[in-house]
Amino acid sequence: MKTMANNENTYNHWADQVAARIIKEKGDLPSYTCASGITPSGTVHIGNFREIITVDLVVRALRDAGKNVRFIYSWDDYDVFRKVPGNMPKPEVLQNYLRYPITSVPDTFDRDENYARHHEVDIETQLPRVGIHPEFLYQSSRYQAHRYVEGIKKSLQNRELIKECLNTYRDDEHKMKPEDVYWPTSIFCGKCKKDTTEITGYDGEYGVSYKCECGCDETVDIREFGGIKLGWRVDWPMRWNEEKVVFEPGGKDHISPGGSYDTAKEVSKKVFGWDAPVTMKYDFVKLKGVPGKMSSSKGKVISLVDALEVYQPEVLRYIFAQNKVDHEFSISFDLDVLTIYEAYDRTERYVWGTEEPKEKDPAKRASLLAREKRIYELSQLEGMPSVMPYQVPFRLLTTLLQTYDGDIDAVIKSLGDVKPEQEECLRRRAVCAWYWINASAPDCAEDMCFKIRKDGSKAEDITGDMLKAVQRVRDEVVPRVGSFAMDKECQQAMYDIATEMGLDAKALFTALYHAIIGKDQGPRLANFMKIIGKETLTQILSVY
Repeated sequence: MKTMANNENTYNHWADQVAARIIKEKGDLPSYTCASGITPSGTVHIGNFREIITVDLVVRALRDAGKNVRFIYSWDDYDVFRKVPGNMPKPEVLQNYLRYPITSVPDTFDRDENYARHHEVDIETQLPRVGIHPEFLYQSSRYQAHRYVEGIKKSLQNRELIKECLNTYRDDEHKMKPEDVYWPTSIFCGKCKKDTTEITGYDGEYGVSYKCECGCDETVDIREFGGIKLGWRVDWPMRWNEEKVVFEPGGKDHISPGGSYDTAKEVSKKVFGWDAPVTMKYDFVKLKGVPGKMSSSKGKVISLVDALEVYQPEVLRYIFAQNKVDHEFSISFDLDVLTIYEAYDRTERYVWGTEEPKEKDPAKRASLLAREKRIYELSQLEGMPSVMPYQVPFRLLTTLLQTYDGDIDAVIKSLGDVKPEQEECLRRRAVCAWYWINASAPDCAEDMCFKIRKDGSKAEDITGDMLKAVQRVRDEVVPRVGSFAMDKECQQAMYDIATEMGLDAKALFTALYHAIIGKDQGPRLANFMKIIGKETLTQILSVY
């Protein structure tokens, strides 16, 4: 294997470029805090995952540069529950909890202690599957534990300054006027728990007065009252300072000129005295060829769990690592799945030195290899594998699995040379291939789907000379299956039978497909017959 050591190659991935920028702008620090986060207001979908893995890739790049890194993931679970997503059970129950903090909304799946925790658990249990291990922070707990009291106080005391910061990027029509009263906080009522409140006064220190639509009217001490929360554009920079964040990316809606990052940057510096973290824009992720099984149950919201049904973890990481972070791309569940697995396998062969790029120019070739090696390295879960993974093309794997009725043990045994240390990764791919051939292929690649006749049934349309030809294949070719030096020799033997009998060879092949799988076509016949094996083929064709 041609290894990639730190001193052999200059890392040239976009994550390495961002890491270098962080080090340059923030200087030599004892630790670099990189942050990500989301509101768990519904299914955490694959577009949200782009932010998580973007941070993970940069974290890895910083660590490869020899830096200590803290990777935090904030659950903004003290946000208000604004609307009921379309794919949640018991929507009529959830409707009763609008305007509550999402941690006060029940889990209508009846699995976790509340609605927010359900969606948090869904992603927390899956991230280790893709080699991502952040430190999770729960903002509901932090706010109610009064962790941000001083940040809230500072925001209230500087509300006019914050108002100026927010106005900086607004046009005249949307600017707050001097006479407009601005509060950087919202309040969940101490009586009804909803945010249907209005702040009516502030004493300059820790006392805040508010009234609620429910009739509650009180003054609270924010050192003791846990229902007060900063608005998003103030909460974000407050937490940058609290956690000393030096890197956090954002979607293109947040990072656009005049967006929430620009205003948060102003607030961070002028109110909290903290230089905003280095950021970068990531674009949206689209979906292509979503199978009916997924779209019907999830309302076309594809989660990380859904993606891992089709893509083994290394390949899913590869998809994000090899795409430029500021470019939109699609995650496919149709025939493109085969192309993506083929691209990953080619990169893997480059890395392990079993295939060379066709590029002849030495400089371009070296650059291509360095890039592919870095993408592969960033695609692995927990460091480079000790041996080259066992490669079975995804298409062939679907054929093997259908031949053995989804029995992965039987498939691995049939391959004959899988090493123990290669088996786990191969099993992950087999599970994905079996899911795809059953869930996606019927919609996008029906010709790849088949079921071998093992029940003694027969194709009734095979008669006359064609029946005799099939019988000859059974008696003359099948006993030699497995002993042909090349598939084309097996193919030729069947052609010769058709020619001798004055039959169209293509018609004979169609008849054999009818006899074996009840379809007009299927996998390449000679190789398919070798996979099935002469014993099983003899049994299938014995009814003719």
